[in-house]
Formats: sequence, structure tokens, C-alpha cells
Amino acid sequence: MKRLFIFLVLILAVSVSYVSAQDAAKDSADTASSVLMWKYISAAVAVGLSCIAGGIAVGQIGAAAMGAMSENPELSGKALPYAGLAEGICLWGFLVALLILVM
Repeated sequence: MKRLFIFLVLILAVSVSYVSAQDAAKDSADTASSVLMWKYISAAVAVGLSCIAGGIAVGQIGAAAMGAMSENPELSGKALPYAGLAEGICLWGFLVALLILVM
């Protein structure tokens, strides 16, 4: 988890430095393209982080559900809604990215 966080911070730092270097080389006429580029970056971060978080949550819930079902097979129906709630995190990230791109 700590490695993933460090990797994401490193990617963000590289992309910000790249965007800053590109912005410094352009004049003020390209402001619209800069805003559009930031929209795409922020939408990608929203979807990426939410899908990573959803995957981690589903992995944790799935492991716990399999352990519970090995002891009591009747619990299989009760574990499914929790996995669905964890997958909903990815859907919310997609909706936020869609709102970023549309607005």
C-alpha cells in the first residue's frame, strides 16, 4: 500500500512538472488547451484512484467472504451485497470523471 502511494505521488509530480514546463513554453493564447489537458489528467486520476481503491476493497471483502463461506456455506448470499458496495466506488469515480469532462 505504501509503495502504491509513493508511485502515485511520483507520477503526479512528474506530470505536474511536465505540464509546468509545457505551460512555461507556451503563450497565453494556449490557455484553453492547458485547461483541457488538466481536465483529462484530473479525470484520469479520479477513475484510476477509485478503481484501485475499489479493487483493494473487493479483494479484502472477497477474502473475508471466502473464509466465512468455508465455515458456513449459508453466508454466501450475505457477502454479495458488500462486494457490490465496494465495486460501487469505481462507479462513483467514473461519474466524477464524467462530470469533470462535461463541465
